[in-house]
Amino acid sequence: MSAHRRRPSWRRPALAVAAAAATLIPVAAYAGAAPPTASGAGAPAAPSAALDDTYYEGALGKTGDELKSALHAIVSEQTKLSYDEVWDALKTTDEDPENPDNVVLLYSGRSQAKTAHGGGADDWNREHVWAKSHGDFGTSTGPGTDIHHLRPEDASVNSARGNLDFDNGGEPVDEAPGSRSDADSFEPRDQVKGDVARMILYMAVRYEGGEGFPDLEPNDQVDNGSAPAMGRLSVLKQWNEADPPDAFEKARNEAIFGIQKNRNPFIDHPEWVAEIWK
Repeated sequence: MSAHRRRPSWRRPALAVAAAAATLIPVAAYAGAAPPTASGAGAPAAPSAALDDTYYEGALGKTGDELKSALHAIVSEQTKLSYDEVWDALKTTDEDPENPDNVVLLYSGRSQAKTAHGGGADDWNREHVWAKSHGDFGTSTGPGTDIHHLRPEDASVNSARGNLDFDNGGEPVDEAPGSRSDADSFEPRDQVKGDVARMILYMAVRYEGGEGFPDLEPNDQVDNGSAPAMGRLSVLKQWNEADPPDAFEKARNEAIFGIQKNRNPFIDHPEWVAEIWK
């Protein structure tokens, strides 16, 4: 395991609610429905109080494992997509608010044409933030197609990240300014560190070993290989604190709620990270 250096602290400036049956939905069902875009235009964010009175009612007042279990029950009520449907979903969830013809790439931060996707070196493809080999769930419907952790990314940067765990340190990543990697971990650019942490922790709450899916859990190590684990938890918690949800991430959560009918609770309530993982 390679040594990891610590970097200086940083910050950046600082969802309705009927759960759908967990069945496959055709893209046509939402492609023309104009759910909120990444810019949030025309779709005001749902007030937190309204969510707490409805969507999160069963989780309020809980902490630790009780809170985690309550959130699992809530977010498990979702509509599932096929892997092919993810292409069109990401064109909605990750739309560039400055250019509706483009998506914003997660690690690179680059705005790229929605049509420029595929397997070419400069195309964008579907990055599994919780690496699909960590639990060996592949791209089958379920964790492999959950758009809460699937993001557009440059194909070569996606390859460079591979199935690395997350931690601080490493060498600069080509085509991903601000991102770094070494032999056993990947550090995303500062602007999405909290986003990455909240996606990983959502997966740990959503997938608890039921429905034939693996039990995904964060741990405080790297080089997890094919184990259903992702690290480094202590660093992810720091990233969640230092990089709170911004307008893009909140609007993305809204757009996913319009498609998948479930939410990432750590975008709505970042403080719940510390309540579960003390």
